[in-house]
Formats: sequence, C-alpha cells, structure tokens
Amino acid sequence: MPRALLVIDVQNEYFTGALPITHPAGHLDRILGVMDASTGKVPTVVVRHHVPGPDAPFFKRGSEGWELHPEVAGRPRDLLVEKTLPGSFTDTPLEAWLRERGIDTVTIAGYMTHMCCDTTARQAVHRGFTVEFLSDATGTLPLSNSAGEVTAEELHRSILCAQQMLLSEVLPSEKWLERL
Repeated sequence: MPRALLVIDVQNEYFTGALPITHPAGHLDRILGVMDASTGKVPTVVVRHHVPGPDAPFFKRGSEGWELHPEVAGRPRDLLVEKTLPGSFTDTPLEAWLRERGIDTVTIAGYMTHMCCDTTARQAVHRGFTVEFLSDATGTLPLSNSAGEVTAEELHRSILCAQQMLLSEVLPSEKWLERL
C-alpha cells in the first residue's frame, strides 16, 4: 500500500504561542521520529495553517507562531501544503499530488488531534484514501468554551475512539514504524 506521511501544523503557535499542546507527553519526539524514519521510504507532506486577515488571533502568515517548529522545518519533506481551514484537502493541491503518485494511504501526525488531524482524516476517507492515525504522534490541549470543558486527555481519547470506529486505523507510532 503506497502511503504518505502527513505532518499537520507542527508550528510554533503550539509551543510558544496561544495554543500549547499538552497531551500526550512526548508528542513532538514521536512526530520527529516518524519523519526521520520516513525519509527515503515514505513521501512526507508538511502542512502549515494560516488564518487569513490582518487581525488573525493566531497563525498569522509571517508571524513567529505561523512558522513551522524549527525541528520540522529542518527535516526533509516532499511537499509543503499551505491551508486556511482545518482540512488539509480543502483548496490545496494535496489530493492531486497524492493521486499523481499512486498513493492510497495517508498517515496522520501533528496537531491538533481534535481539529485539523480529525478533519483531514475524515476528508481523506471521503476521498477514498485509507487512513492511519498515529495516536501518540498527534496532540491536543484542554478546551473550555460555552459548550463546556474537556481535558486534553479526554479530548484526545474521544477523537481516537471516534476515528477507530469507522474512519481510521488508530495505532501508536512504534507499530507504524514496524510497517516501514
């Protein structure tokens, strides 16, 4: 099964900005580990998010928070995708790029589990791709808003359970690395 690794939104905003990723522990190390293991074996697509407009509260193009984390920026990649919505397929060249290379499986790593990773996985399934969702190489944070509160651990686990139900194969990065 020809696959590609999608490294979604590993940007400074999640480390030094307004949206610090807190769960699971070691998420960045595992993302870097799968990137390193993929080099020369699996095409790697790095995705970067930006919020359009001069008043963007985060991910403002050109800002420190918008920049890729230096460890990701310094690693090899086959494609850099810029997006403005949670799904990595919306208004981007991603689907065409994958199809041109005969890729039928995408592996999801990055941030945030409940937003851009979840949305991208769902979009991939709707487009006929098989999805591998790395449980320990994705990450999230606690949420509190008018709908309620949820811890990062609860949110992460809930999304992984929903993904495994009908959409993705959810697996730890160690098991995925054995497939390479």
